[in-house]
Amino acid sequence: MTFHPMKFDPAYNGNEFIGATQDYAVAKAVIYGMPMDWTVSFRTGTRLGPTRVREVSIGLEEYSPYLDKHLEDVKYFDAGDIPLAFGNPQRSVEQIHEYVEKILADGKFPLGIGGEHLVTWGPIQAVAKKYPNLALIHIDAHADLREHYEGEEYSHAAVIRKSAELIGPKNVYQFGIRSGTREEFQWGRQNTNFYPFTVLEPLKKVLPELKSRPVYVTVDIDVLDPAFAPGTGTAEPGGITSLELMQSVHAIAEAGLDVVGFDIVEVSPGIDPSELSQIVASKVIREVLLGFVR
Repeated sequence: MTFHPMKFDPAYNGNEFIGATQDYAVAKAVIYGMPMDWTVSFRTGTRLGPTRVREVSIGLEEYSPYLDKHLEDVKYFDAGDIPLAFGNPQRSVEQIHEYVEKILADGKFPLGIGGEHLVTWGPIQAVAKKYPNLALIHIDAHADLREHYEGEEYSHAAVIRKSAELIGPKNVYQFGIRSGTREEFQWGRQNTNFYPFTVLEPLKKVLPELKSRPVYVTVDIDVLDPAFAPGTGTAEPGGITSLELMQSVHAIAEAGLDVVGFDIVEVSPGIDPSELSQIVASKVIREVLLGFVR
């Protein structure tokens, strides 16, 4: 794959995340899109998520009153979307993995926008290679602990199981889970740090034990109740509020964890003409840039 994370493409100007620098060299973080929905099991369209999440960022203030910080306080580069092998999930994940390895090699914080949740398997492999003691915070409506979905191991329903097998299930912390098979819930309760239904309170309890470790955070937008984010392929009623998600991001930031990468996935803009889903994802990214990137 040919890509140039250190070269700003003038043709892309105007569609980068609000406040992004055009100078890769000075950036501490790199935003990159993973436009993929090859294994989505219900409603498709998440490959369009990264572009629209960027576009709606223009509606945000660059100042966060939650963190009392401004986007001008952190330098970040928007590299656009990775050109993925259309329809080929395994090769697409390999491409994402290769891309994130280069970002990490340059000493920069990788911030990915999905795309279906299988895309997370790419950065997880790259980050785990650099940080052997990696812990994973997984915030989602779905357990994603299947060994395969309809016989396919490269599936958004299997991404956390694959991650757990790579880094060890006791290094995986799952929050907000309210959907999955009986077997997934049994496996999660027996093997991972499994906190179903809610996010903020159990998250606060485990943050102290993660303080000395590198942590990757992945957020599936469907952890939110569909009232707050209807634009996702597999909406699951009974979720958390957008406020609780923001508070959870702030709790991680305020705990001073060594967050070494982040992604937010499963935004499907075509399903949400109200733009609520895209806007909340964009606002979460703003808070991550200001809270996680140092």
